[in-house]
Amino acid sequence: MAEHRFDLVIIGTGPAGESAAMHASKKGLRVAAVDNKAVVGGNCTHQGTIPSKALRQAVHQIIQLRRNPVFRQMQIQSDLLHFNQVRVEAERVIEHQVAMRTRFYARNGVSLFNGDACFLDANRLQLSHGRNHNDQLVADNFIIATGSRPYRPPEIDFSQPNVFDSDKILSLDRSLKRIVIFGAGVIGCEYASIFSGIGVKVDLINPGSHLLSFMDDEIADALSYHLRTQSVTIRHNEQFASVNDLGDSVEVRLQSGKLLRADAFMWANGRTGNTADLGLEQLGLMANGRGQLEVDRQYRTTVPHVYAVGDVIGWPSLASAAYDQGRAVAATILGEEDQRHVDEVPTGIYTIPEISSVGKTERELTAERIPYEVGKCYFKDTARGQITGEMAGVLKILFHRETLELLGIHCFGDQAAEILHIGQAIMAQKQGANSLKYFVNNTFNYPTMAEAYRVAALNGLNRL
Repeated sequence: MAEHRFDLVIIGTGPAGESAAMHASKKGLRVAAVDNKAVVGGNCTHQGTIPSKALRQAVHQIIQLRRNPVFRQMQIQSDLLHFNQVRVEAERVIEHQVAMRTRFYARNGVSLFNGDACFLDANRLQLSHGRNHNDQLVADNFIIATGSRPYRPPEIDFSQPNVFDSDKILSLDRSLKRIVIFGAGVIGCEYASIFSGIGVKVDLINPGSHLLSFMDDEIADALSYHLRTQSVTIRHNEQFASVNDLGDSVEVRLQSGKLLRADAFMWANGRTGNTADLGLEQLGLMANGRGQLEVDRQYRTTVPHVYAVGDVIGWPSLASAAYDQGRAVAATILGEEDQRHVDEVPTGIYTIPEISSVGKTERELTAERIPYEVGKCYFKDTARGQITGEMAGVLKILFHRETLELLGIHCFGDQAAEILHIGQAIMAQKQGANSLKYFVNNTFNYPTMAEAYRVAALNGLNRL
């Protein structure tokens, strides 16, 4: 058994753990990172963000090919593609990500350990399994960045060959004609887009009354309409009862009495923090019912030198926020003044077309009695949208009627997650500069999708 001493030990090498490790090591701390996977990247790289978005991009390219009149003769050949064909692209991206991130750790002198980490006491970790089994790590500070995994209800047997969650679905190696997805949150909607894009009929089961209830209502309705045009059947206000794997198919029963038959069933309803085997009881810490840890605005747990970041603390459970949280914790440990709490976070949902949002929704502004107006630009009315053929979509700008201050930006359509950041940058400016007038007083390249801001701003001003 070997003992290793460090200033900081990070459990998890996803976005949160990586950014904390890089920042702390660059500033001179002796840093170690532990992961139970043999390679770095965490769940983000191996089961979550990267593979699902790579799958989505491959499917989007197929859809573009079908839409292009030059290649319309290929329609018959590409109508129903094997899921494994698009999965290859995700595996290629994962390999590149792992190689790149491994270089980050090596270049910055961060020591990597492989194994399951468990606290022995407030300053000591025991590793089991993996390359470094039986090693102990001693440190002054710890960061828990273990991420999350799909929630698996005990009444569902996920060992059955036709029953999947968002991790297991990445091992699907056969073509499907029909799939039932239970859960119409971000993950459920993204996979509904992916499967419908390769010709699979999808039953999307939503326990709620409408899709993505946290989003702008009009944007969520646009997604709902678009999914239905892509052979997705959306069933709202339904609760799960049982799933029965018949070998060559599955039967899904809902509490309403409906019985659905398909080639596969995917559970996409909730996630759980990876805290169960960390030995938190040795620190006097307890996770909540969803496996998440409570932290303060400096991301400290109730043990002052033990921090937690990323999915393991819950909202917003986004890779983008996790990067910033990890850096913020490293800054706190180093005593830097620019530490910040991550609270204003843009949302990116990689459906086809994608969705992105920042700031207030119309529903929130109405409830708060803030006098606002709306400016819109429909992608079908832009030259760039007509050139690319990506004409489904809209950019919405919400602004104060009197001051013209930007209050919210909501976008549905191709490259929405990229387009949004122009509006986000202007919203973040000081009072007076965060105004709708920016978009009419500055020239945008033509033809571009960025020009949608000018069109939407003029549309909004015309409403006053």
